[in-house]
Amino acid sequence: MLPPQTHMGAVALTVSDLSRSLAYYEQIIGLRPLRREGNTAVLGAGTAELLTLHEQQGAQPAPRHTGLFHFALLVPTRRDLALVLRHLAQKGADLGASDHGVSEALYLNDPDGHGIEIYRDRPRAEWPMANGALEMVTARLNAPAILAEIGVQDVWQGLPEGTVMGHMHLQVADIPTAEQFYTQIIGFDPMQRYGRQASFVSAGGYHHHLGFNTWNSAGATPPPAGSAALNHYTIVLPDTTTRDAVVERLTAAHIPTQPHAKGLFFQDPFQIGVVLAISH
Repeated sequence: MLPPQTHMGAVALTVSDLSRSLAYYEQIIGLRPLRREGNTAVLGAGTAELLTLHEQQGAQPAPRHTGLFHFALLVPTRRDLALVLRHLAQKGADLGASDHGVSEALYLNDPDGHGIEIYRDRPRAEWPMANGALEMVTARLNAPAILAEIGVQDVWQGLPEGTVMGHMHLQVADIPTAEQFYTQIIGFDPMQRYGRQASFVSAGGYHHHLGFNTWNSAGATPPPAGSAALNHYTIVLPDTTTRDAVVERLTAAHIPTQPHAKGLFFQDPFQIGVVLAISH
């Protein structure tokens, strides 16, 4: 039901110490500060807004509640990923890494425990398939092959222009509810399921715009008020016709929407905040 031009947009997080988080996202992740007002800061790559940080002093992580598993920053090329990998290694970052067949990915956690993925996509023609269906995998990342993309003369200058929010991965209380909501009401297509614990959906045949799992959150409740948690993420739709159709389905399901600076805000069945925005 969603057009292939659908993609993900900016993410908003609550953090406990804005100065600490800004230093981390600028110096380790490589995002650039775009503006700051009071206890809120916006960061991006180039001029594209990707992340908003809201400070709430004393906020605590909520790892076993519904909300964020990780947000995923998609860099344009394998060379870009190589520059990130070398930079993170030089910084001594606590780093995870996987080859998913469709992509090569690096994983980190920010100072408040928010999960971050930085990845590059393989061409669609190379994505692993089984009986006509996508078959993402989790395998060891070939870090030496990635690093071979760059030489000593190549200098890391932060995340490059063209970096986008590739996908979101959410912690949910149960998979069937998440699948029903995000496919039947929002309009994503199912792409792959990992047993009863994880599922992936997308628009336009992408490997996934949204993942959700119950690895840490089966039967969980939303984070307590004041937690260092996900405030909202953004689904960017190509036009008002598509947005209005989504809103009609939300209304029929008795899920209210309200105006937001970037579009329309609602909460999914797990009280995770979502903004519907329109491409410009």
